Amino acid sequence: MRNNTVKKMAVTAMVAALYFALSLPFMTLLFGPVQLRIAEAFTLLPVFSTNPIAGLTLGCVLVNAFGAFTSANILGPLDIVIGSAATLFAAFLSYHFREVRFKGLPLLSALMPVLINGIIIGLELTFVMSNGFDFTLFLINAGQVALGEAIACFALGLPLVKALEKTGIAKKIFSDCDQNPQKIA
Repeated sequence: MRNNTVKKMAVTAMVAALYFALSLPFMTLLFGPVQLRIAEAFTLLPVFSTNPIAGLTLGCVLVNAFGAFTSANILGPLDIVIGSAATLFAAFLSYHFREVRFKGLPLLSALMPVLINGIIIGLELTFVMSNGFDFTLFLINAGQVALGEAIACFALGLPLVKALEKTGIAKKIFSDCDQNPQKIA
């Protein structure tokens, strides 16, 4: 039991640290209407276990906070809460749809972060940029965010999942992280 708890904490910390470390070099591309977060490829890690959800959320909180306090994040402190909540929700849905696969790939799990971040961050950007709601601006913002997310999830995340499954690394890292994964949903 104790080893399982330590393993969960280590996996959470590892995912959060990787998310943060992969985001730092690209800070100028992370915020605003056109954003590409390479670290969002990790939003597919919940197809292996619920444990990465906490790490993804923590990593996103750290990146959004760092961006807000260094003025890189145009959304400011609001994004620490809303943007991180979007990542949490997207990661949870990625886990929830992990069993739905097309030709062995969790395409529906990859689609969840694209849709959730497109809508939520698109709304957030629209309200901040227009001091209200402008439907045309929302569609533009949501589309741009979704495009960046699609690149991260489909071009990077799916090959990552496939490689982790093929090599058996996913099983080594994420085994025993969920004591009873059927009860979570």
